[in-house]
Amino acid sequence: MSETRIAARPAAPARRSLPVAARLAVAGTIAATAVVCYLFLFIQGSFDFAFERRLTVIGTMVVVAFAHAVGTVVFQTITHNRILTPSIMGFDAVYILMQTLLVAFFGGSVLAATDGMPKLLTQTLLMVCFTMLLFRWLFSGRGGSIHVMLLVGVVLGLAFRSVSDFLQRMLSPSEYDVLSTRLFGRLTSAEASYLPLAAGVCLIAGAVVWYRCHRLDALLLGRDAATNLGIDHKRELTVMLLVVSLLIAMSTALAGPMTFFGFVTAMLAYQMTGTHRHAAVLPMAFFIGVITLVGGQFVLEHVFYASGMLTVVIEFLGGAVFLLHLLRKGTL
Repeated sequence: MSETRIAARPAAPARRSLPVAARLAVAGTIAATAVVCYLFLFIQGSFDFAFERRLTVIGTMVVVAFAHAVGTVVFQTITHNRILTPSIMGFDAVYILMQTLLVAFFGGSVLAATDGMPKLLTQTLLMVCFTMLLFRWLFSGRGGSIHVMLLVGVVLGLAFRSVSDFLQRMLSPSEYDVLSTRLFGRLTSAEASYLPLAAGVCLIAGAVVWYRCHRLDALLLGRDAATNLGIDHKRELTVMLLVVSLLIAMSTALAGPMTFFGFVTAMLAYQMTGTHRHAAVLPMAFFIGVITLVGGQFVLEHVFYASGMLTVVIEFLGGAVFLLHLLRKGTL
């Protein structure tokens, strides 16, 4: 019998991908380039006036990108779900109801008359209290679960929006016109005096989250596994919920509601990094948020010469991506 020899085929070379650190460096470079281009290119007229205005817009976008990116990633970690975000859970409905109640009971002029630091702090405090009571109760109870939280959040959000719609129908056209400008994200018209406070809140919240990155990695393993690793699950849950509530509340009070922006940044961050480690996902989500907002605003103003709000485009595209992702996944 002749021995049949089978030639061994050489193994296919493994595809080499960029290390996570290199991906973060590329994303950070693109984000910094977008910021520099928006600040210095296509300036007409007074440089000082244009630069000061653009610097305020950049500051607002950076705060909003940080708050939504970090808040959404942390929220998805503690809920163990890549679909849910604080905004989808009815956070924006609380803000809309507060603005509608102000106009309905005190008139349209009250929005401009009450603008200032006290109003910003009051809105932030009310939204934080609401979300902490809701999420803390749902997570700490024995029967608490993702599905219960989703049901309660959606029902309360629909209830708040129904009350807001009813009150808005009773407003005069001029009052409704004033109110409608507050119900969409307004990145280019935020108050510059609010930025130091918002940036300070983001820095403190970011330091707390970064210090707990390894604990967040452990929380991904579940309650029992995290407890076995020596983590106080209930305390970490409370701290993280407080941080998320504070970030989203400050961003919403500063620049208005944005429902799907955080979802898009978090989803892309996980895909770009290819890891679950928060030390990589959190910076990537922030860089993607900055690129989306600053780059989108630059293209909107200087390529399409459009004067519309970028947030409308982001919400439309983000909603479409959310539906496609949900249909492809087939489950919550």
